[in-house]
Formats: sequence, C-alpha cells, structure tokens
Amino acid sequence: MKILISDDELYNRLVLEKILSPYGVCDQTINGLEAVDAFHIALFDGTPYDLICLDMMMPELDGLGVLRQIRLLEQEVGIKAEERAKVFIVSAMDPEELEEMNFIPDDYTDYLAKPIDQKHVFNKLKGHGLI
Repeated sequence: MKILISDDELYNRLVLEKILSPYGVCDQTINGLEAVDAFHIALFDGTPYDLICLDMMMPELDGLGVLRQIRLLEQEVGIKAEERAKVFIVSAMDPEELEEMNFIPDDYTDYLAKPIDQKHVFNKLKGHGLI
C-alpha cells in the first residue's frame, strides 16, 4: 500500500507513520500545498496513493482544500468513485463539526480522532479492505 500522511505537526506524522509503515510505504507532507503536489506527482507517475491521512488544520491550504483538489484530479483523469484513494480525515474535531465546515461525507472515506489510537487505525484499515 502507498500512503500519504499530511499533517503540520511532526508528532502526529511520526505516530501515523509508526502505525502505518508495517502496511506500506509512507510519504509525509507538512502542509496542504505539499499534499496536493505529492498526490499529483504520484498520480501522474502511475503510482497513486491508496490511503491519504489528511489533517484538517494545515498551513498553505487546509484539509478541505486538499480534499477538493485530490478529488478533482482523480475526476480529471477518469478515476471511478470506487477506485479513488481512501482518505482518512485526521482531526480533533468530531464528524458533525466537519459537516458544518462543508465536508461532504462521500468525499472522504473515514475519520480518525486525535489523539491517534493504533487499534482504532487498524480497525479502520481492516474495515475498508486496506489490509
């Protein structure tokens, strides 16, 4: 599995990488613009990400902006909805707050609450057929 972890906090990136690295190769970005660039490069290199762990509050471009750009790029190259990258929103906010911020549940796959719990991440990966 190819994984992108995008969070402006080093600690959160390291925790996620430690949990996820047994299941695949992890790349990290520290802001929203880097996340979009990394996704774009991987997509057009023919090695797209299977999973993206996306923080909501990041500099340069917030998580909502990143998610919109990712879905737009996938649409532009003709990726079907069922073949899109799985996107786990990583946030201290609850899912209801995300909806208030105009996050459309169909655009992201699932939600991981901070602080990150290894067992919870494992269950989400398994539940979505990633492992």
